[in-house]
Amino acid sequence: MQVSLNPVQIFKYGAEEEKSETARMSSFVGAIAIGDLVKSTLGPKGMDKILQSSSNNDTVQVTNDGATILKAIGVDNPAAKVLVDISKVQDDEVGDGTTSVVVLACELLKEAESLVGQKLHPQTIVSGWRKAVDEARRALTESALDNGNDPEKFQEDLMNIARTTLSSKILTQHKDYFSTLAVNAVLRLKGSGNLDAIQIIKKLGGNLRDSYLEEGFLLDKKIGVNQPKRVENAKILVANTPMDADKIKVFGSRVRVDAVSKVAELELAEKEKMKDKVEKILKHGCNVFINRQLIYNYPEQLFADAGVMAIEHADFEGVERLALVTGAEIVSTFDCPEKTKLGQCAVIEEVMIGEDKLLRFSGVKLGEACSIVLRGATQQILDEAERSLHDALCVLSQTVKETRTVFGGGCSEMLMAEAVSQLAARTPGKEAIAMEAFARALRMLPTIIADNAGYDSAELIAQMRAAHAQGKHTIGLDMVRGEVGDVAELGITESFQVKRQVLVSGAEAAEMIMRVDNIIKAAPRQRVPDDRCH
Repeated sequence: MQVSLNPVQIFKYGAEEEKSETARMSSFVGAIAIGDLVKSTLGPKGMDKILQSSSNNDTVQVTNDGATILKAIGVDNPAAKVLVDISKVQDDEVGDGTTSVVVLACELLKEAESLVGQKLHPQTIVSGWRKAVDEARRALTESALDNGNDPEKFQEDLMNIARTTLSSKILTQHKDYFSTLAVNAVLRLKGSGNLDAIQIIKKLGGNLRDSYLEEGFLLDKKIGVNQPKRVENAKILVANTPMDADKIKVFGSRVRVDAVSKVAELELAEKEKMKDKVEKILKHGCNVFINRQLIYNYPEQLFADAGVMAIEHADFEGVERLALVTGAEIVSTFDCPEKTKLGQCAVIEEVMIGEDKLLRFSGVKLGEACSIVLRGATQQILDEAERSLHDALCVLSQTVKETRTVFGGGCSEMLMAEAVSQLAARTPGKEAIAMEAFARALRMLPTIIADNAGYDSAELIAQMRAAHAQGKHTIGLDMVRGEVGDVAELGITESFQVKRQVLVSGAEAAEMIMRVDNIIKAAPRQRVPDDRCH
């Protein structure tokens, strides 16, 4: 009996497999490359990236937001995709810390690479990391402060968090101004955390300092011709219905007639149908009608005759938000006026912002609703300002729910690293080496923040480490002066929720990539000629 020594092909033709060391190296290289890409954007002195898309008229984005950068780049490496996903989850979950979480995972993997080179088993490393995460989380929780019961101190905490969040964004030059804007907007929500009630409107022109908070709701639409420009005690019907059937749809239907007069009769029938629809709408007792779709000339004229303000083409987001803040329901049929819930608002009027007219809804039913109007010189600045403000609003709304805060400026990372190092010193066995590596990765975050500013990171981190070893747990980086300082006095505060999420998500992603020992890529789909053409 002869045994064939040819390798057995178990995968489809074209499928690829990478095994053990090769697979692990491939994962490490991909993930570390992603970390190195966003690393330079970390901290108050981080640099920006220009993202240019090939489609969509070569749109250009200028940003230093980790999630935005990673969303825009197409990655092929599976491990790199994991890091892109955790940055997206961080953005959805808490709104900030998207760069930190990727950099932490990347630094952990760099440490893991050298540990695997020292012949430590990946499972031993993972086991050590898990104990390190528990210890770091315990140290972070113990260091957290809670001023939730003292409104004055809590508002100061919120201001400090907003300043810290905005200090690494484009709005850093006006961080006090925008921090006040963001805190006022979030405090209006009265703890509900519903960010849909805060609308951000971008208008080109002026400078960032011209931005302001407008109470109520702004809608970027025009009022119909010959309709009232101001309505008091508005009863608003919000609808999503076609109001464009005042012309016969010749292209959509085949109609045979023996005289032109018959076409006119058809058009008249269409008009009567539209008139009936408008009368049904007016029976609801509304004095403002807002539709998501177009309103053609004839129904617009009927609304004008009835003295009703009609607004067309309010985009879907506008209609949804409008229904939320005015307490209305979006309707599509108008047969049961008694069951329809109308929105309410004290005054609707036109206002000028820059060179554009907008509609302002004042005294809306949802009292916490407000609009932030952003002004700026270019579209890129406006887009980046919106992203920065959105991050700040997300973090603040999370902090209102989870009122604990921790110190920023690399202070919390050093504190967690110190706790993990002490645990490693008490732990026998190889796991202690993995714990030490975890502490080193945590210390890399303040190191990178200092490096990005061009400061002497080795000197600063050594001073911080010595201070924390002596029990001075409020020592962190003062990025203005380029030295270590007491972050409690400097007011560098961050949300406990954000820090905890960065720690847990970063460690979990690194652990997941660490466990990989095989990468199998499916065979590309073969294109088959379409025989139906023949």
